[in-house]
Amino acid sequence: MKDSPSQKSNSPAFSILDKMPGVLFEYEVRHEGSRNFTYLSPRADDILGISREKLLAGTEPMESFILPEDLPSFQKTFQDSTQQGKPFAWEGRVWAGNNVIWLQVQANLSSHDADKQVWHGLMLDATDRKRNELTRIESEQRYETLLNQLPLGIAVHHRGILLFANPFVCDLLGAAGRAQLEGRPLMDFVHADYQAVAQERSAQADRAEPLPPVEQKLVRLDGTTVTVIVSSIPIIYRGESATQSIIRNISDEKRAQREIRLQEILFTQLFTASPIAITLLDNRGNVAKVNEAFENLFGYSREELMNRSLNEFIVPEQLTNEGNDLNTLISSKHVVRFETFRLRKDRSKINVIIYGVPVQMENESIGIFGLYVDITERKKVEEELKIRNTELDNFVYKVSHDLRAPLSSIRGLIKLAEMPGNTDNPVEYLKLIGQKAEQLDHFISDILIHSKNLKLEVTVAPIDFRAMIHQIFVDLDYLSGAKGIHTDIQVDAHPFFNDPWRLGEVLRNLISNAIKYRRLDIDNAFIRIQVRIDEKKAIIHFSDNGIGIEPAALTRIFEMFYRASAQSEGSGIGLYIVKNAIDKLGGTIEVDSELTRGTSFKVTLPNRVQSQ
Repeated sequence: MKDSPSQKSNSPAFSILDKMPGVLFEYEVRHEGSRNFTYLSPRADDILGISREKLLAGTEPMESFILPEDLPSFQKTFQDSTQQGKPFAWEGRVWAGNNVIWLQVQANLSSHDADKQVWHGLMLDATDRKRNELTRIESEQRYETLLNQLPLGIAVHHRGILLFANPFVCDLLGAAGRAQLEGRPLMDFVHADYQAVAQERSAQADRAEPLPPVEQKLVRLDGTTVTVIVSSIPIIYRGESATQSIIRNISDEKRAQREIRLQEILFTQLFTASPIAITLLDNRGNVAKVNEAFENLFGYSREELMNRSLNEFIVPEQLTNEGNDLNTLISSKHVVRFETFRLRKDRSKINVIIYGVPVQMENESIGIFGLYVDITERKKVEEELKIRNTELDNFVYKVSHDLRAPLSSIRGLIKLAEMPGNTDNPVEYLKLIGQKAEQLDHFISDILIHSKNLKLEVTVAPIDFRAMIHQIFVDLDYLSGAKGIHTDIQVDAHPFFNDPWRLGEVLRNLISNAIKYRRLDIDNAFIRIQVRIDEKKAIIHFSDNGIGIEPAALTRIFEMFYRASAQSEGSGIGLYIVKNAIDKLGGTIEVDSELTRGTSFKVTLPNRVQSQ
């Protein structure tokens, strides 16, 4: 026979249990479907707010005071426990009188037979604990909401594992959301160069040691990097010790600093290394800076000029007013250009073009750049050009004379042939006319070659000296005496590069002159050409045993229209063309001659193999 509730409450064991801060209960579940409390400790009235007599009488089933929102979880848990015989554990809200409390229920199956299951358990009031938990959760939610709105990266981590990352951190690391980051090791996002420091800081954070801000480089999910400043403090997160790191992205700042530094470097290098003399004047017109080209051009050091008026040093006394024009640019805000002259430290004159460029900040002139372009050489060229123009006038006169002379001779011969009663052989006239026409053709050809040499750009190609020299002898075979000339040609077998056309004209003129000015009184006339080639140059030794050149004429043979021999019938510009062509090729020519013993030339030309 079962003990009555009053009997159980009077037993010593139950008297002790009744004093516990909870409700002890016994609950029977019969197989026909009924279920009810068979025992409740006295604390039931205090905790549940319902008399235990009502509960034991079955007039107030358990489901009647469970809040509807939590009832499904209770029923599901109860069904699983009774069917499977596993411990019952449930937590939910119930009505305790007019109040709602959180009730924590735990029970174990104590007996089980064909008719019923008997459960013994404990109900505890969990309201304070749940309220604290909810307050903590609500606080953490507010905390996370605040962190999510901050324009800074906030990360919470513990023992090297990332627990929380706000949207700023997600965006910073290229993550679509927190799920891609949280739960992963911190080192996954720290650049290899910074991992040792990051690991030490993580260990310090776990020991709640202070961590000063430090610069680090983080690795995004796509493998790119960002530079950040990280500050860390210890916090309690979700009831556990953790570390909160505040992350500030300074990549843009670093890029901006680098760009500013790059601009400063570029400006400094441009200013310093510029071949143009540059000075920077302050808003009072005094020297703030000069570059090396300025020091070299004017001979003054930066120390001599600093914080002093530039006009005191380089402006001639008669141009004092002009020198002040640069200073007026500080307020005029216009770029000025003018051509003038200035004085070096040794008081020598230097022709310059001056550019004045105002320096502005916030629409206000704060200084001025003065750029000085040395045009002294240009002035010299202009003077030389005047001389060349005079020479051109002489050239035109000479050309017109040498063109008209053969034509006049031809016209005279024609008139002689047309005279009445002239019985001369016409063939002789035609022969003379042919000679004059040939002379005229050679002259025109030389003029055209000279013009081509002046205008044509130098082209670099491989040179086959032996083939070139052979072809020139073939082309000049028509010259009188060419077939009787003995030749000795020696050429090194080494690659050589230069301008084929100009080199051909040089050799053509030297060979043709040697044939034309051979000695007519000997049978062993010769031309000897020796070409020595290495990686840097070719040296051409050209010699003959012709009539030679008088010592007084040696210094003039490269002048235009100069004829050194009475035996000459040429234009007088052959050697002039040779000299100009060799100059174009970047070489030199030397001559040595002795009357009746012959002439030798030494031509040195650069090997432009590196130009290929």
